Formats: sequence, structure tokens, C-alpha cells
Amino acid sequence: MEFDNAAEDTSAVGSLLPLAAASQQPYVSELLSFTLDRLHKEPELLRVDAERIRRQMQEVAVGNYRAFIAAADALLAIREEVSSIDKHLESLIDEIPKLTSGCTEFLESAEQILEKRKLNQTLLANHSTLFDLLEIPQLMDTCVRNGNFDEALDLEAFVGKLSTMHPKLPVIQALAAEVRQTTQSLLSQLLLKLRSNIQLPECLRIIGYLRRIGVFSEYEMRLQFLRCRESWLTGILEDLDQRNAYEYLKGMINCHRMHLFDVVNQYRAIFADDTSGSEENYDGGLLFSWAMHQITSHLKTLKIMLPKITEGGSLSNILDQCMYCAMGLGWVGLDFRGLLPPLFEEAVLNLFSKNMSTAVENFQLVLDSHRWVPLPSVGFPASSVGEETQEEVTPPSYLMEHPPIAVFVNGVSAAMNELRPCAPISLKHVLAQELIKGLRAVSDSLLRYNTTRMLRDNESGLFFSLCRAFIEVAYPHCTTCFGRCYPGGAALIMDAKNLYEGVSRLLTVSSSRELPKPVSNGDGKSVAENGQLPSVENGVASVEQTEDANTDGKEQKSPTSQADEKFGDA
Repeated sequence: MEFDNAAEDTSAVGSLLPLAAASQQPYVSELLSFTLDRLHKEPELLRVDAERIRRQMQEVAVGNYRAFIAAADALLAIREEVSSIDKHLESLIDEIPKLTSGCTEFLESAEQILEKRKLNQTLLANHSTLFDLLEIPQLMDTCVRNGNFDEALDLEAFVGKLSTMHPKLPVIQALAAEVRQTTQSLLSQLLLKLRSNIQLPECLRIIGYLRRIGVFSEYEMRLQFLRCRESWLTGILEDLDQRNAYEYLKGMINCHRMHLFDVVNQYRAIFADDTSGSEENYDGGLLFSWAMHQITSHLKTLKIMLPKITEGGSLSNILDQCMYCAMGLGWVGLDFRGLLPPLFEEAVLNLFSKNMSTAVENFQLVLDSHRWVPLPSVGFPASSVGEETQEEVTPPSYLMEHPPIAVFVNGVSAAMNELRPCAPISLKHVLAQELIKGLRAVSDSLLRYNTTRMLRDNESGLFFSLCRAFIEVAYPHCTTCFGRCYPGGAALIMDAKNLYEGVSRLLTVSSSRELPKPVSNGDGKSVAENGQLPSVENGVASVEQTEDANTDGKEQKSPTSQADEKFGDA
């Protein structure tokens, strides 16, 4: 009880002392236990102890001053180092976020590098496979260049499958792009082959390749096939020499006869659903339209080139070849023989008209330059050959005394010679009118010459003799020649006797003069005194001037020979 009271008093006193800190509590407790005397002595004791401690401290400081100095220096250095450390810690604190972000970036880059390393390891493990894949475009190009189209198309299909399976892989897409370029080269080569001279098996293979490529639809493929074959045909025709119309037409007809027939058969064999009776109803009549285009082009070329042919025999040969070509193409439904007659009729008419015009022009030139001097009469003895059975029509030798008429008859004979190999029946009346037109032109020239020229008596006699030779010899001879070309054609010419009425009236007016009579053997066929027959060309003979007409020397050479030379030049 007392102990408890003492403790409470002590705690109360301690709480009243302001210096009674927690560390001084033991000393305060000790003070409280002292007596009053002891408490009076306590300050002195404390002073003594403080003095003693001070002396001890001085002794220690004197004895250990170096340690104190070193400790002070160390303390100063430590204070400076701590300040520096504090600054560095502050900068370190500032750099820590950057370090954190750098570490994060490093981790990310490390992950990417690791991923790339894994990819590189995978690439290395599949190096041979990837190498084979990357070589596909080059391998495909080699196959195309060497004509191994099946292998090239297999590679193209493989790459197309890869592109479908891996649409997001850049390597595969780049590979597919290169393969597409090579496929275009393959397509160009296939179309180029279609433009060459290939047979049906090769055409089938090429169309099969085109179908595997899948660039064209079915209709476009048919159209492309016909275009390529047409390009090939056009190339053949362009190689022909157009300067020679006859040879060009021969080459064109042979080309169409052989190759056009082959192209139609190839088309029908490749596209088997086109039968011979339904082309015009299938695909808009593609084959039918193309064939009609070729035939139309063929006929246009004929229309352009036929007028350039100047020989009847060549026209006849071209007509025969055209008919043979059309008959051959008839097996594939392209018989165009019914379209040929108008073209050849026009060509024959133009050729005959041109030859007749030439004959009239030559007659006019010789007549204008003719010197009216008497020429020696020329006769030919009868031949032992049965002339009535001969097809040749020999011009009367009497015409040689009249060079202008002889030149005209030669021109008519040349025109008939060109007409005979190719004489269309439908042009019988038209050509008869052309011949009548030429004869009328000669008659008009004679009348005009008589009107515009002043002739002496002897010259007038020779001129009237020439007019009589035209009516009595040249006109019947031209009629006979036309009759040999066309049965019954002579009647058409004889019905036009009114064409020389003006010349007949002129002869009637001058009937008071005695005209030399033509020497004839009765049927219009004369022979020479030297035993030679006149030259015969293609059944119709021409009047030719011989240099032996004056071999006896009875006539003076100068006027007669000059006229003969002019006639020979004409």
C-alpha cells in the first residue's frame, strides 16, 4: 500500500519536472530516493563529476586528437559524399522511368528477334522446298520456250492452288504474279502457233491448252481461232507478188482452195457442236459469217485484179481454177460458183472493149500516116489441106494491099483470139455490139477522112479501093471470126449492115471510077504465091506483111517498100 503510494508520488513529481525526459527518468527516480541532505550535496557532486569528466575529456582529446581530426575529416567527407549520393539518387530517380521504358523496348525487340530467329530456323529447315517454289517461274518460262506446254500449265495450276490456299503470303502472291506474266507469254506463243501452217492434231492440242489456261470464254476462243487462222491466210496472200495479176490470182485461189477448206474442217472438228447445217444458227453464225467474209474478200480481190489481166487464155485459166476452188469448197458449204459469172463477164467485156478500142486507134493512126501509093498485089496458091474443115479463119491476102484495114483486121483478130478461150454466152449480144461499134468507128473514120482530106485522082482511087475492101472483105471476115467465137453470132453482125451505109453511098457516088477487084478464092480464104500460109494464132489468123512480096523486082522499091515498112511497123 505504501509502496503504491510512493510510486504514485514519484510519478506525480516526475510529471511536474520539465526536464524529466524518458532518458532521465532513472536519475529522477534516484533523486527522489535521496534525503534532503543528500539532495543539498547533489549539485556539488554533480559539479565535481562534471569537472572530472571534463578533465578526462580533455585528456582523451589531447591524447587522441588525431583520431578526432580524422573523424572530423571523415565526417566532413561523409557529409559531402552523402550530398553527392543524394544528388545522384535524385538523377537516378529521374532516369528510372527511362530505364523502365528501355527495358520494355528491349524485351519487345528481343521477342521480335526471337520470332525472326524462329522464322529463320524454319526457313533454313525448309530451304530446299522454298528454293523449288521460287524457281517455278523460271522453270515455267523454260518449259514455254521449249514447247513443253503441258508441264508449264501444270506448274501454273500448282501456283494457282498455292495462291488460293495462302492469299495473305506476299511471297506466294509475288510468285503468282510472275507466273501470270509467264502465262501471258505462253498464251502469245499458242496464238502465234495458230497463225502458222499447222494441221488438225496440233490445232486440237493448242485449243486444249487455251481451255486449260481459261483466259477466253468458249465464244471468244472460237472467235480467236478464226482470227488467228485468218491472219495466217492473210500472211500467205501478202507474200504473193501483186505486180503480176495472173500469178497473184493463181496463188490466192490455190491458197483459198487448200487452206480455207482446211480451216473450216478444223473448226468443225475442234468445236464439234457446230454441225454443217447449223453454223448460221449457233453463236450468231460465227463460222458462217467468217466464211462469208473470206468468200467476199476473195470475190473483191477477183473484181480488182481481173481487169489487170490482158490475155484471154489467162482469164480462162483463172476461171477454171476458180470453178475448181469453188467446187472443192462446196464440200464444206462454200460453193460460190454462182457468184463468178458476173465478175468474169465484166473482165471479158472490158478486155474485148479494150482490144477493139486499140484496133480502132491503130487503124486511125495508120490511116492518118498512110501514103497513098499502089502496092503490089499479093496472092497465095491454094493449099492441099481441106480448108473447109479447118477451124482457122485466114484473113484474105487482098487486105495486105491496104495497110490501115490490115491493121484493123489484125486488131480484131487479136481481140477474137483473146475472146475465144473465155467467151461467156451471156455476153454474145453485148460483144456483138462492141464489134459493131468498132466497125462503125472505122466506117466513120473513113467518111471523116474523105471529108477532111484533099486527095488526087490516083489517091482517091486507092482510098475508094480501101473502102471497098472494108465493106467486101474486112466486114465479112470480122463477121466470120465472131461467128467462130459464138455459134450464130455472125447473124448478129450481118444484121448491122447499116453501119457502113455512108461508105456504100460514097462508093456509089464514085462508081464512075474503076476500082481494083479483090482476089478471093470464093470462101474468103486466100493463099500466097510463094506457097506459104499466113500465120494462125489460136484459131484466128492475122494478116502479116512479108518482105518477099516484091521478089520479082517488077515494081520500083521506093514507094512500095516504104508503105510495106509502115505496115510492118504497125
